Amino acid sequence: MKQHWQQVLIRPKTSLRETIEVIDRAALQIALVVDDEERLVGVVTDGDIRRALIRGLSLEHSVADVMNKRPKVASLLDSKTQLIAMMEGHHLYQLPVVDEHGRVVRLESLQALYKQPSFPNPVFLMAGGFGTRLRPYTDDCPKPLLEIGGKPILETIIENFVKSGFRKFFIAVHYRSQQIKDYFGDGGRWGVKIEYIDETEPMGTAGAIGLLPEDLPDVPLIVMNGDILTQVDFSRLLAYHNEQQAIATLCVRQYEYQIPYGVVNLDQQRVVGIEEKPLQGCLVNAGIYVLDHSLVQAIAGQKTLDMPTLLNQQVDRGELVAMFLVNDYWLDIGREADFLQAQGEFGKYF
Repeated sequence: MKQHWQQVLIRPKTSLRETIEVIDRAALQIALVVDDEERLVGVVTDGDIRRALIRGLSLEHSVADVMNKRPKVASLLDSKTQLIAMMEGHHLYQLPVVDEHGRVVRLESLQALYKQPSFPNPVFLMAGGFGTRLRPYTDDCPKPLLEIGGKPILETIIENFVKSGFRKFFIAVHYRSQQIKDYFGDGGRWGVKIEYIDETEPMGTAGAIGLLPEDLPDVPLIVMNGDILTQVDFSRLLAYHNEQQAIATLCVRQYEYQIPYGVVNLDQQRVVGIEEKPLQGCLVNAGIYVLDHSLVQAIAGQKTLDMPTLLNQQVDRGELVAMFLVNDYWLDIGREADFLQAQGEFGKYF
């Protein structure tokens, strides 16, 4: 079944008469003109057609004579904030989003971006680590309270969730926990409710989930490391998880690294080629998860548990663990280099 925006995809040879019918039928006020591989070649609005008719063009003219051949587009990396800024800056109500090949992947509307949803799903933030790789910054300050852009990392994370419509938070704390509690309190300053899960001893990246209250709502739980800066669309992530009907959804990120040597390819003992410093790629854990309510309940009572172990257990049992590819801005602040990088990029993305 086509998504709503796919109903406004037309070809350059489409007549103005047919284009009007497409625009009216979808009620999106725009049609996207694409080639045979669905690469965007132009856009046309009802206003464009009206002006063309005033100029004397007939309804049988092709839309290629009328379309805007250099439309404004967004990329998969653009955040919600950037999309709104782009649309407001150019007085646009609709904005196509294209991939790196210029293919249309969705159509954003200003009205939908401004619409504020509200989700009953709780958010669990893991903020109990020692931050040893960031010493001496973390000698007297827990890593989630390190400031980037003039505010703690964890505050930016919470604010992003709030903008997406989430209001209930649990924060797992251990190292210098009182500093985190003193800063965030009960969450009233952000219009949310915050409760704390105290790890008396480190319980792994998933163990503290077992300390959550038993009366959680029967909805998926979003889990995230408390040292990640990202523009992931959490509402889209949650919708994807629900569509997949998975026991868990794991966010992954494309990671590329360069081998610093020439790689030798062999056929038995014979050299068949040498590839100089090739670039390799793989998918890595992005530290963001969605867990089904039943899985959250199953964790209760386990003293120590890491998230990879938990997810591997589900895979071994034949459960569906879905994968959600993160194309949005994402940075794990684990080392000093990451911390300094975040300082330089914060103003661009947040």
